[in-house]
Amino acid sequence: MIVENYTLRVDAEPQCHVVDITSLVAEKVKQSGVRDGLVTVFNVGSTAGVTTVEFEPGCVKDLSDLFDRVAPPTHDYHHEQTWHDGNGYSHMRASLLKPDLSVPVMDRAMRLGTWQQIVLINFDNKARRRTVAVQVLGV
Repeated sequence: MIVENYTLRVDAEPQCHVVDITSLVAEKVKQSGVRDGLVTVFNVGSTAGVTTVEFEPGCVKDLSDLFDRVAPPTHDYHHEQTWHDGNGYSHMRASLLKPDLSVPVMDRAMRLGTWQQIVLINFDNKARRRTVAVQVLGV
């Protein structure tokens, strides 16, 4: 069994910035030498998340609109009473999305749909350099 670990650094703007990281992850899968297995992508931090979407402007805008409705930045979050950093909504959004994603690796490539890309979404109220752990396991 092969287990390879990688770290990606991804620059992300504030306020629901969606970054397509598919090619970065695919490069690590190729580099790993794994033929068949699994790749896990994990955002290290509590104000961003990882998912798959069709990465096109309409869907990206729809995601932003969705999170504005579900966890609006203007809501009075209890997190603010502790830290006073203005990003309580960022934590709520990230907890709904989750920090990780696993994708099957088959015949040395990720098994993604034609219109399916892996994205990192930065919910924080500040630009961030995100750390993304990528682990590829298999044979």
